[in-house]
Amino acid sequence: MSVVDSFPLGAATTLAELARDPHPRLALLRAKEPVSWLPELNGWLVTRRDLALGVMRDAETFTVDDPRFSTAQVVGPSMLSLDGDQHARHREPFTAPFRPREVREGFASFIERETDRLITALEPAGAVELRRAFAGPLAVAVVTEALGLVGTTAATVLAWYDSIVGAVSDITAGHEAGPAGPAAYAQLRAAVEATVADRDADSLLGSAAGRLTLPEVASNAAVLMFGGIETTEAMITNALLHLLQRPDQLALVRADFGLLDGAIEESLRLEPGAAVVDRYATRDTVLGPATIRRGDLVTVSLTGANRDPAVFPDPDRFDVRRENARLQLAFAHGPHYCLAAHLARLETRIALHWLLERLPALRLDPDRPAAAQGLVFRKPPTLHVLWDGPA
Repeated sequence: MSVVDSFPLGAATTLAELARDPHPRLALLRAKEPVSWLPELNGWLVTRRDLALGVMRDAETFTVDDPRFSTAQVVGPSMLSLDGDQHARHREPFTAPFRPREVREGFASFIERETDRLITALEPAGAVELRRAFAGPLAVAVVTEALGLVGTTAATVLAWYDSIVGAVSDITAGHEAGPAGPAAYAQLRAAVEATVADRDADSLLGSAAGRLTLPEVASNAAVLMFGGIETTEAMITNALLHLLQRPDQLALVRADFGLLDGAIEESLRLEPGAAVVDRYATRDTVLGPATIRRGDLVTVSLTGANRDPAVFPDPDRFDVRRENARLQLAFAHGPHYCLAAHLARLETRIALHWLLERLPALRLDPDRPAAAQGLVFRKPPTLHVLWDGPA
């Protein structure tokens, strides 16, 4: 029996379905074929949480260090696309500012100022598309601040990010990436080199340049840039959508902002901004019901693992009081756990708190519905909201 015949549900799964509304199909795969061969993916899809953890923890068997890894094709080798000693060497120079205490001390005031500035500009309008008018600009501002890039504007960084993420998404979906991604990366690399060369700039990039080559600093800056922007923009947008769609849960949070952390974790569980992570088998191995061959693509569905009913009872329900919501895997797991997870959480917490306090009767625009979509990165393309403006 061929591998396709052995996994009929995987054979019937399309990438278009996974990009549009993956949850029913992922639930079926998780129950019947928790490791399944998807011909459209030309690889395995892992949807059960325990198996997903096993893949992400075992970098010796399931590596990111492969020529097919999509991000590396655009920006070159980085902490995201290396394992073992090389991964540690690339990651270590960037870790200190992203520890919990350093995040609070280094970024909270800046995030509050940027949030205040953005909301103040929005307040009189009574309506806005929140993703591009608020979530994206806030994420860009914080990443630019964190990296210490000199001579750039938020608009320029956002344009680079859009182009690089677009190229990575194209490659992951099996398409050839256009020239925009490499061109954006070349411009980012030039900005990184200028930052490192600026002796008056006290920057994370300058510090990292003492231990990494300039191309290595640039590739890791790109990873931090689009990872930080994508993660936070999606977190803010998805969490606000989840809350505004559920008035009972929103009322709980408004009555007790101490529940906001639970709401954020639950939103990450239901709709992680990064839906999948890719690994490549370094040897023949058995994973659940599947016999994996050396060189096979093994894609972990964080979206599928996050709704595993064995861990999360009633997994499709959004519950800001769910006690184990922090077991979600939106930031991945193992050696490639998201470096800036604490920063993303802090940004999202401040952003949501201020939005809910400053914009009276904040609500979704009923004439412009929103829903998360995307194969690799999932969030609503637009999030149109209304609120009661000045009388």
